[in-house]
Amino acid sequence: MSTEFVLTNVQPNGAAARDVVIRNGRIAEILPHGSRPFPAGTATVDGEGLLMLPGLVDAHTHLDKTLLGMPWYRNDVGLELIDLIENERRMKRELGIDPARQSAAQIERSVANGTTHIRTHVDIDTEYGLAGLEGVLASRERYRDIVDIEIVAFPQSGMLIRPGTVDLMERAMREGADVVGGLDPSGVDRDPKGHLDTIFAMAERHGKPVDIHLHEPDALGTFAIELIVERTKALGMADRVTVSHGFCLGMLADKPLARLAGMMAETGVHLMTKGGAASPRPPVLDLTEMGVKICSGSDGVRDTWQPFGNADMLDRAAIVSQRNDFINDVHIELALRLCTHGGAHTMALEGYGLEPGCDATFVLVRAETPADAVASRPVRRAVYRKGIPVAKDGALIAA
Repeated sequence: MSTEFVLTNVQPNGAAARDVVIRNGRIAEILPHGSRPFPAGTATVDGEGLLMLPGLVDAHTHLDKTLLGMPWYRNDVGLELIDLIENERRMKRELGIDPARQSAAQIERSVANGTTHIRTHVDIDTEYGLAGLEGVLASRERYRDIVDIEIVAFPQSGMLIRPGTVDLMERAMREGADVVGGLDPSGVDRDPKGHLDTIFAMAERHGKPVDIHLHEPDALGTFAIELIVERTKALGMADRVTVSHGFCLGMLADKPLARLAGMMAETGVHLMTKGGAASPRPPVLDLTEMGVKICSGSDGVRDTWQPFGNADMLDRAAIVSQRNDFINDVHIELALRLCTHGGAHTMALEGYGLEPGCDATFVLVRAETPADAVASRPVRRAVYRKGIPVAKDGALIAA
C-alpha cells in the first residue's frame, strides 16, 4: 500500500464521519467526511462508515504457555494457587508445550482480533531456565511487523524460595526482557521485604519497569501494595510500576480503599484487572474516580489453569463491564478504555491514539458506537499497524 492514502468515511471513537489522511505510517489529518476534495491520483480506502478504534492493547497475558491449537487438556487440579503453579510446571514437560509455537498461535489470534500491542509475562524458573523467554523472543522477532510485544520476566514458581531464580531473572533482563516481574511476596516467597527489595533493585539496575502479580487477599495484599508504593516513591518510578490483579482492592471497605487508592494515584502505581468472575473485583469505576490508572489483559488464554480465553480484548472489555455491573454507555466505554488507552499508558506507548501525529494503528469494526462494539464483539473488519493492513475480516493478511 502507498505510504500516503486517505481512509474515507470512518467514525473515530464513534464521532461523526471523518476522512483520515495517513502519511508515512502516521495520522496526518482528520477531516469532516467529504469536506475537502483530494488531488487526482490520491489513494483512497473506503471506510464504509465503520467505527474506528485505536489498536487494542493486551497489557497482561502469558504467551509462553497457552494451549491454543493443542489437544484438549483435562483439568482435574485443585483451586489453590500453589497447586496450579506446581501442576503447570509439571504439565509443560508432559504436554510438550513449546513457547515459540504456542506464543505464535496466540499472537496470530490476538492480531486478527485487533490487538496491536501486548505485554506478556514469561515464566523464568530453575526447571526450565530461559526456555520461555527464548521462545517468545523468537516469536516477537517473527511478528515484529504486525504487533509490538513487551516481555516481563516472571518468577511464576517463586523467586527467593527457589535458589538460582534471581540469577536467571538477571540473565533474562540482560537477554531481552523489558520488565521485571514479581509474584505474591508474602504468599509465595514468604519474604515481602526481601522479594520486593530484590525486584526493585533489579529494575533500578537495568532501568526497567516493574509488574507484580498480586493475588494476596485483604490485609496481606494491602500490606504488599503499601510496600510497593513506598519503593515506587523512593526510587522515583512513577508510572513504571504495575500491580496485576490486586484482588485485595475488591475486599476493602470504603475508607481503607480510598486510602490505598490515594497512595497508588499519588505515586503513579498502575493496576491491571482482568475482571474475572472467580476472584474479588477491584472496583474499576471507584478506583478510576480516585485517580488510579487501570489497564486490562487476557491473562491466561486456554492453559493448564483454565480452559477459557480467546485473545479478544473487546471480549475482555465486556467481561470487565459485566463484572463491574456496567450497563450504560459511559461505563462500558470506560471498560473499553482499559483495553486501549489504559494499556497504552501502562506500557508507555508513544504515538498511540487517534489524533493527528499518532501512529496509524487502529481497528475498524461494524458497530454504531464503542459500547456497541463491546456488546456485539463483531468480527474485526480490518486491523492496521502504522498504516499497513495486517488483518482483514478476522484473519491475518500474512502470517
